[in-house]
Amino acid sequence: MATKKSKSSKKSAKTPTTKPKTAKKTVKTKTVEKVEKTAKPVAVAAKPSAKKSCLSGFFAKKYEEKESILTVFKCHKFYGALIGELLGTMVLALVLFSLSLMGIANIATYAIAVIAILIAIYGFSGACLNPLVVVGMMASRRMSVIRGIMYIIAEVIGAWFAWLIFNGFHLAGGETAYDAPAMATLAEGGFWVVAMVEIVGAIIIAFFFNRALRYKRSVFTFAATAAGGMVLAILIGYVVSAAFLGLNNNFIFNPAAALMLKIFPEAGESFGEVFGGVCQALSLYVILPMLGGVVGFYLSDFTSKLAGEE
Repeated sequence: MATKKSKSSKKSAKTPTTKPKTAKKTVKTKTVEKVEKTAKPVAVAAKPSAKKSCLSGFFAKKYEEKESILTVFKCHKFYGALIGELLGTMVLALVLFSLSLMGIANIATYAIAVIAILIAIYGFSGACLNPLVVVGMMASRRMSVIRGIMYIIAEVIGAWFAWLIFNGFHLAGGETAYDAPAMATLAEGGFWVVAMVEIVGAIIIAFFFNRALRYKRSVFTFAATAAGGMVLAILIGYVVSAAFLGLNNNFIFNPAAALMLKIFPEAGESFGEVFGGVCQALSLYVILPMLGGVVGFYLSDFTSKLAGEE
């Protein structure tokens, strides 16, 4: 009998030890609930301060690499990008030179050719292929300055190669050196008339290229959007210059290709006349289109910020 009592006493002694544990749990859950209740008003109060302006980050840097003149030349991918820009601009300039001979009737062929070029070069360098686009990307902080300068140099060299090839075939046919109609009738239209055509076309090209960057995951969508901007600029240039102003296709919309097309006059009565012609051509077909590229990129960014697009 003594043994039974001892067992029951042991069991009774064990049971009270479990009660304090449940009490501790209830105390813990109550304290957690109190902390959560007190924390909720703090989170609600923090929400109004989290609101930002629609133009916040407008001038923020949009490229990830911390590039400098000391580091950019050490990456082998950079050289592949330069070769891609050179080859792509060369082929694009050949298409532009050929379009000046074919005329507006072959604009559909030009669009298909530009889409193919952009798709082929996009994986190398992003397929800028135009100094006005590069300047717009630098101004909107999508590209470092050193990369942009090297891209422009590669594009000018590519356009020069295209001019050598195109003019070489032209001379092989037994004719004289090719005289591009895009630069031949500058005196007929006046400086500001041609300047407005170049600026409007540059803004359209830069705006569409910026919008194409939103769809860079789909290479075909990117190429179609960017090529659509180029085609629209050329169509507007043809209509405005030929139908309204009586000019003979006096536009180019590509400063790299424009440098190859009679930037330097062949003759002049004095040094001042030659120098004035060079400055006039450079401002019309190089400087003003680059400014239009900056306006086009910022116009696209400003519109997307107002629309709340991320």
